[in-house]
Amino acid sequence: MNLSSIAARNPGPGSAYYAATKCALEGLSGGLRKEVEPLGIKVIVVEPGEFRTDFSGRSLLQSRTAIADYAETAGRRRIENDNTHGHQRGDPVRGAQVILNAVEAGDPPHLLLLGSDAIQVVGAALDADRATMKAWEATSLTTDFPTEA
Repeated sequence: MNLSSIAARNPGPGSAYYAATKCALEGLSGGLRKEVEPLGIKVIVVEPGEFRTDFSGRSLLQSRTAIADYAETAGRRRIENDNTHGHQRGDPVRGAQVILNAVEAGDPPHLLLLGSDAIQVVGAALDADRATMKAWEATSLTTDFPTEA
């Protein structure tokens, strides 16, 4: 069980470093899953949305210096600009129970989304990726060697 985040699918300004670690974790988990699955070992990546924990409260550390140039991008992530703490939709107790249920399942998912926001964010990211892929498909296909007749 590896705990990721919807930030792996939808990184926000000011959190690129955090999203990068979650993307790396998901790549590691995907490869590991293929390596150990034949041995009967399951690998689950959990992508939670926002949960009512201390994640965006007092545990969030930041620089004392705010940089004016970043006010409209990464600056919105600063604690003094955050109004979500204590109002997140996700219930940590319910989320933990879903994780336990997945671990005990005979055929657990390799990706477990937690929360309505996770479903929405990941669904939108997948739709956007598919649209971009379709828009550039013909161009992408030009990179192959010509097929022999």
